[in-house]
Amino acid sequence: MAGSVVLTGANGSLGLHAVDSLLKKYPQHTAILTVRNTSDDDANTKSLREIISQYPKAKASIHQLDLSSLSSTHAFVDAVRRGVAEGKYPPLSTIICNAYYWNLVGDPELTDDGYDKTMQVNYISHADLVLRLLGSFGSGGRIVLVTSDAHWPGKNPMEKYPPSIPNNLELLVNPTTDEDKQGRGFQRYATSKLALTAWAYALNRHLQKDENLRKITAIAINPGNLVDSRALRSNTPQAMHRMQRFVYKPLLPLLRLMDNTLRTAALAGADVVEVALNPAYSGESGFFTLLMKDQSSPESNDEDKQAKLWTQTLAWTNVSKDDTALHTNLA
Repeated sequence: MAGSVVLTGANGSLGLHAVDSLLKKYPQHTAILTVRNTSDDDANTKSLREIISQYPKAKASIHQLDLSSLSSTHAFVDAVRRGVAEGKYPPLSTIICNAYYWNLVGDPELTDDGYDKTMQVNYISHADLVLRLLGSFGSGGRIVLVTSDAHWPGKNPMEKYPPSIPNNLELLVNPTTDEDKQGRGFQRYATSKLALTAWAYALNRHLQKDENLRKITAIAINPGNLVDSRALRSNTPQAMHRMQRFVYKPLLPLLRLMDNTLRTAALAGADVVEVALNPAYSGESGFFTLLMKDQSSPESNDEDKQAKLWTQTLAWTNVSKDDTALHTNLA
């Protein structure tokens, strides 16, 4: 059944290709696309509009959303809720949490909400958005959380310090500074993806216990490591820029012989849309690598940590029973 698709980070490297795939293969759906800057002064947003213009019959709109701000997240949620309630948009069929942030050249940054920016953009605000929009779904649907192999210690070659969910969860939102900006910056990114992956399991358990929401499932997907992603040129050392230009891009066919998760953003964007909308994945949940069901890291499967993270995330987001349609075990 046709519904609305919320996609965050729609003008990102993966996001642009996801939008193209969505409008091409699933034109019956309504695309609600978010970006930080809706102006064409942003070259990437301009590219997004150019993609949409290639599909004259597309039902697509672009919305401002700054995931480093809970107030911005709430304003977007309110607009979507109102749009669905008033019939401007059909009920949601999918939320794709794709937007990301990292900083491999600076110290941890705190948002106005008082949280580490990497953790808030990649995890906290996405969890907030999902919980508050559950009541805008139709009879069922999918929540797709874009994660990474970086969540699993030792799997990503950029890792210097392994990601981990500490006993004191406040360390996730208030990390300490370190002279090793790149190493610790990547650790913060990887840890945010670990939190997102672990939370997906907790979310699925709570959804399954709710009679009204059990037809909604959550999938955490590792779409691969994208050799042409702008991420490698954003808040990263010059050495990474050179690696992308002189190693990753020209040698991709050879590198893929050793690691098939090395790929382009176009392939990743298409896969994310398939997992989100293809009927073949209806009812699927858990962790995927590319289009295949897979195992996530042992720590992400720790149900005790999942439960503690779930509870703490409700506190970080200030989500109560009045804010979400999920009323079973909201604690």
